[in-house]
Amino acid sequence: MSTSEAAGTTAFVDAVRAAYATSGAAVHLGALVVDGAAHPEAPVQLPLSVLNRHGLVAGATGTGKTKTLQLVAEQLSAHGVPTFLTDVKGDLSGIALPGQASDRVTSRAADVGQRWTPAGCPTELLALGGIGTGVPVRATITSFGPALLARVLDLSEVQSSSLALVFHWADRAGLPLLDLADLRAVISHLVSAEGKADLEGLGGLSKQTAGVLLRELLAFADGGADAFFGEPELDVHDLLRTVPAEDGTGGGERGVVSCLELPAVQGRPALFSTFLLWLLAELFEELPEVGDLEKPRLVFFFDEAHLLFTGASKDFVAQVAQTVRLVRSKGVGVVFVTQSPTDLPREVLAQLGSRVQHALRAFTPEDAKALRATASTYPRSDHYDVEGLLTSVGTGEAVVTVLSESGVPTPVAWTRLRAPQSLMAPAPQAEQQRIVAASPLQAEYGTPIDRDSAYERLTRKTAAPPRAAGQQREPSPSSPEPSRVPSRRRAEPEERSVVEQVLGSSAFRSFARSAASSLGREITRSIFGVRRR
Repeated sequence: MSTSEAAGTTAFVDAVRAAYATSGAAVHLGALVVDGAAHPEAPVQLPLSVLNRHGLVAGATGTGKTKTLQLVAEQLSAHGVPTFLTDVKGDLSGIALPGQASDRVTSRAADVGQRWTPAGCPTELLALGGIGTGVPVRATITSFGPALLARVLDLSEVQSSSLALVFHWADRAGLPLLDLADLRAVISHLVSAEGKADLEGLGGLSKQTAGVLLRELLAFADGGADAFFGEPELDVHDLLRTVPAEDGTGGGERGVVSCLELPAVQGRPALFSTFLLWLLAELFEELPEVGDLEKPRLVFFFDEAHLLFTGASKDFVAQVAQTVRLVRSKGVGVVFVTQSPTDLPREVLAQLGSRVQHALRAFTPEDAKALRATASTYPRSDHYDVEGLLTSVGTGEAVVTVLSESGVPTPVAWTRLRAPQSLMAPAPQAEQQRIVAASPLQAEYGTPIDRDSAYERLTRKTAAPPRAAGQQREPSPSSPEPSRVPSRRRAEPEERSVVEQVLGSSAFRSFARSAASSLGREITRSIFGVRRR
């Protein structure tokens, strides 16, 4: 290297070090790389204060996206910031356990100037409806709303508007829709001779459309969705928990990592991606306005984000973009994780202030076009050929640009990432079961609850004989189809005081959140059709 080249490299390293310097807390991503050599004296950092401006982690399969999520989440936890991770492949549960030293880890730590110490994070393992190893996560149909459900069922515009009418009538009539059986009962009622009169002045519901909706709901239930809908419903405040740091970690609070296991439901990508959007919409509705904070209240990692937008309408995409934009003021940061930035609509991509781009592959003309489009979104660099760099960074490396503390995009930095300090493999099954059994959420959400709702009320209205305890439901006499209706179990009350049973139970919390419907007051709904608080 000539003297002038060495001087240019030194000047670039100094410029990057200054651009990524922070006065407050930050996530340490790794070290700057120039001409293949790491420069630990120029750390690449992501300020916590800008994480509510959202971010992107992208890259081809096998380039290290999952390990980047793990690296960021464990540092956020150490700073007292709760995180929510979607574990699509089932390999993030190891974040709960200390990592294992190896020659590769030791070499990487020395290369980037990292003091590597094995450390796990306080972790909650969750599972949609309890399918898999984790505390069951459920939502009521009333809370989920018509817009998101229509998205999951892939309904047409006419069918979607008819479903919205069903929800509107149930909300106004004070009929809580807790699970799929409740929704099917309401649809069946509204096309019966008695129910048609209930829709006067609201428009009608044709038998043909009702039949389509009922068939879709039946197939949906047979696909396992029955487990996702019901009570106790997840209270999103349980995602914001911190715990005291253990001795030797410097004191203070550690953020709880909520890891949602998804491998068991990979066959229903529209369901789990839309369920995640429901969580995000619930956070927006539940949390107060806080503006910009020194660190976010929660960081939400949205893995396999492209699934949310595949086949989505323009209106749906616009609603997602609006939610992402508005949730920032609630102190929530959203990190989208996908293979290519072009997987995301431009309305969403434009809001992602920080980007960690792992290697992209360009094997087809479409890949090459996507590569050029991605390179064009990065700040101009006099030191790197960004388009060439995006295809040449190695596993565990990334092309990074973030927002500085002042909100200005930092220079493009080829970054060799740090090694996670937690276990970079799934936790053993026995350890996962131990974590779930010890969780305070398991006692709250582990047992499904069946309280009086639309099915029971409409059944009584048609003078059907009451069900015996544990008996499977039979269709309402007015139902246009003789299909099976899912049964539901009622939780057995524990031997506790009356106050504890009423005020401290999950059933009471779920009831309180759906009280408007139970008392017959019409529910108002947000941009996604979820309940407005």
